[in-house]
Amino acid sequence: MQNRVVITGIGVVSPLGNTKEEFWNNLKEGVCGINRISKFELTEGYDVTLAAEVKDFDASKYIEKREVRRLDLFSQYAIYAAKEALQDAGIDMAEEDATKVGVIVGSGIGGLGTIESGMKTLLERGPKRVSPLFIPMVISNMGAGNVAIYTGAKGICTSMVTACATGTHCIGEAYRALQKGTNNVILAGGAEASITPMGIASFQSLTALSKSEDPKRASIPFDKERNGFVMGEGAGIVVMETLEHALNRGANILAEVVGYGATGDAYHITSPDPEGEGAARAMAEAINEAGITPDAVGYINAHGTSTEYNDKFETLAIKKVFGEDTKVAISSTKSMTGHLLGAAGAVEVIAIAKALEEGFIPPTIGYEVPDEECDLDYVPNIGRVAELEYALSNSLGFGGHNGTILLKKWKGEV
Repeated sequence: MQNRVVITGIGVVSPLGNTKEEFWNNLKEGVCGINRISKFELTEGYDVTLAAEVKDFDASKYIEKREVRRLDLFSQYAIYAAKEALQDAGIDMAEEDATKVGVIVGSGIGGLGTIESGMKTLLERGPKRVSPLFIPMVISNMGAGNVAIYTGAKGICTSMVTACATGTHCIGEAYRALQKGTNNVILAGGAEASITPMGIASFQSLTALSKSEDPKRASIPFDKERNGFVMGEGAGIVVMETLEHALNRGANILAEVVGYGATGDAYHITSPDPEGEGAARAMAEAINEAGITPDAVGYINAHGTSTEYNDKFETLAIKKVFGEDTKVAISSTKSMTGHLLGAAGAVEVIAIAKALEEGFIPPTIGYEVPDEECDLDYVPNIGRVAELEYALSNSLGFGGHNGTILLKKWKGEV
């Protein structure tokens, strides 16, 4: 018999705040976290001027100042969010069997800022001046590695890398490991810090980013005038436990994980399947695992990137599973946070956990011009109170990686 799995702690670093309370309150209120890029100087050639940057981040809360320079920013975000999540869960590692506490944390890109600065050093000062810490700082598994080091977790320690589906797949694979009982607790999620000159330039060249100069009309998922996503950054980490372990320690349970779907499109390196077939199968897998019908799902946090193809094809996928005339409430919190790439799915799972806990659906802000090809209920501009029992989050990554997490409201049912 498989273990039931619950979420007991949340940690977040985001464009909307670096505590779960600030993040969630800003989501509910429809606050836009997008501003003009300040992390680097926008020189000639940058047509993209906006991003969703993390504000007021103080790594020294959890990392000694002398150690900060040894960690790429994505690892700093991961450590911070993990520490926040453990604190929120009320877990004292001194009282845990550390070999049963795992970490599954990924990053879609890894230490891009360090790569850029390292290349500058190489070109300007020569190979002998490249830092010996360059590789340990840039490789994307070091989000997980550093979280384990800074928390003392000695169980499974691994890292999924599936582009924009990374955070979702990390949480899904943690769910699977906990079901099997090889760990009691797993810290799971994603971290990203790619608002850098190369990060913006490369996605700009891919024509994936919005060139809008109006923060309120830049990330506008499902709106007919959408023209690309807005780069975001940050980290989302959840503490996941077997239900037995959570109950034994008297944990405050936030939500239960009841379904996980993971599929591939086998179609294109950047575009989703135009029929939405792979995304539909991921949703169906999660729903079938939970043993429910689609009409039991009250809220979908869509991948909803604000690109032409994603929003149209995801709408088709939802219709395949929920029906052409579905009334399910859908929103894209990327309208507020921008797209956190490998961390996106993790912060969006946090959003649905809070939606279930409080019975509130956050809005899709900036929605003004309806699109006849995106004709579902996207909870435009104003969030709403709702009785929710099940909610799911979708992530669709470059390379055709699809992931869905399905959560159930915790009602104390054992």
